[in-house]
Amino acid sequence: MNSFMGFSDRIYVAGHRGLVGSALVRQLQAQGYSNLILRTHTELDLEDSQAVSRFFACEKPDFVFLAAAKVGGILANSTYPADFIRSNLNIQNHVIQASFEQGVKRLMFLGSSCIYPKLAPQPIQESSLLTGPLEPTNQAYALAKIAGIEMCRAYNIQYGTRYLCAMPTNLYGPNDSYDLNNSHVLPALIRKFHEAKQEGRKNVKVWGTGNPRRELLYSDDLADACLFLMNLSDEKFSSLLSSDGSQSIPLINIGCGTDLTIRELAEAVKRTVGFSGGMVFDTSKPDGAPRKLLDVSLLCALGWSARISFQKGLSLTYANYLKSQADRD
Repeated sequence: MNSFMGFSDRIYVAGHRGLVGSALVRQLQAQGYSNLILRTHTELDLEDSQAVSRFFACEKPDFVFLAAAKVGGILANSTYPADFIRSNLNIQNHVIQASFEQGVKRLMFLGSSCIYPKLAPQPIQESSLLTGPLEPTNQAYALAKIAGIEMCRAYNIQYGTRYLCAMPTNLYGPNDSYDLNNSHVLPALIRKFHEAKQEGRKNVKVWGTGNPRRELLYSDDLADACLFLMNLSDEKFSSLLSSDGSQSIPLINIGCGTDLTIRELAEAVKRTVGFSGGMVFDTSKPDGAPRKLLDVSLLCALGWSARISFQKGLSLTYANYLKSQADRD
């Protein structure tokens, strides 16, 4: 493996307790990186610009993975759009500016596939950004992430920084949120089917028609891809930042390249949990975007592809959910 990041370099993972951040920490430690800078929200509020500036001035990280964000599913995004756009703009603005002030060598800004138009041609290429209307149910979050991408592009152009934006597909894995009011589709289904099994219910209600298609990537695969990208040679890394010499968007998709319907996803969760009842699709609830399959040809051409199958990842995730429930009890 390439090793642009030295094992003694200071690496800051913003949001290290979340789904993405915790996976990054696991991968970094597994690959021998021990000089990690980690702070909980209580220790460092990333929405406090002065606190972030002081933190960076004191710790002086060499590399930054910006995985901290306010995230949630359709219900949370629809109910609290002001919170989503305000919090995410604050977090990314402060971390990116502080990284510039302290001369961070490379920064990776983690976004989401929701930045792309609702009806973008499938699979979605990086060039689809800003070519059509967004999915309304998470527009506020998506616009915040788009602003972060533009901020990275603008700093690269004006200041010569080396900030790369990685856009993962739908993620799942350890340390996900299982709050039914705020979680994404897979953890919500895991909790619903598990509780229905425990309570002996006959049916589980699933939002929407079951027809939309979703690509799902296990969080440890995402982390592996992020480290792969951050360790690219200067020549290859630079090619992702500026393919035309100055104005291109420093953006790359991360996914597995395959998808399945929500109905197929629900059936897989049902089998994994061992629920013997039925499913009822609540068509009064929104479906979200009809399909979100990312084109990962750019990433594959660099030499990376996903390794963890969906069924294996689902089994690992359910085992982690059971452990979290046991620990809570």
